[in-house]
Amino acid sequence: MFERIKKAFQRDTGDRKDPAPSSQMMHGPLSEWAASRGMSFSSGLGSSVTMGGKVGGRPWKMELGKPTRDYIHGEELRARAELGVDDDVAALIINRPLKDMLERRAYGMITDTLQTTADPRLPEEMRWLAMYDEIGWEGPPQEFWSRYAVLADTREHALAWVDNSLVDLLMSWPEPAPLPANAFMVVLLRGKCYLRMRHQPAETATLDHATTIFTSACESALDVFGK
Repeated sequence: MFERIKKAFQRDTGDRKDPAPSSQMMHGPLSEWAASRGMSFSSGLGSSVTMGGKVGGRPWKMELGKPTRDYIHGEELRARAELGVDDDVAALIINRPLKDMLERRAYGMITDTLQTTADPRLPEEMRWLAMYDEIGWEGPPQEFWSRYAVLADTREHALAWVDNSLVDLLMSWPEPAPLPANAFMVVLLRGKCYLRMRHQPAETATLDHATTIFTSACESALDVFGK
């Protein structure tokens, strides 16, 4: 029975030919890594783990485990910080393959004559793409704009939040680096900051860099939008 459960779990958490190691297998290294950054660490049922810390004196939490979005395959890394910044600011950074996929899904819903009501299972991200305009500006390299899109309620908010240091972090993933097609987004909305991404490669270096990106996004938001 154990072998059947194990095989089923592997099918759910990644590519069949080369499944990524689960966080359950990495609890030791993960707890050590969390301690090295002054973060709390706890493990839940199955392979999920929860870590937490503070940024700018504000609490934040990070979870690693089974995905909560159908566009993420394998393990999902998600984080949330209660920043208490201006509630009216809305901005997000999203990788282009994910943006394109969500837009195609939304378009399919609109053009499907048999679809008369919105599917309640659809992610909130699809509404954001409809509500906010894509913002571009001179400064970041073309490679950045090829990989990511920045959307916001106003141009000023996008430019203020996505500073040069955040752009540099988003373009400097350690090797082996996540593929540009891997789902990734950082969102500033309703006074909170969120991160959601596919945790692949399942390396501590990936986790460490994602954490740095997230906390840097939080610090930038606190600097420019703090009350």
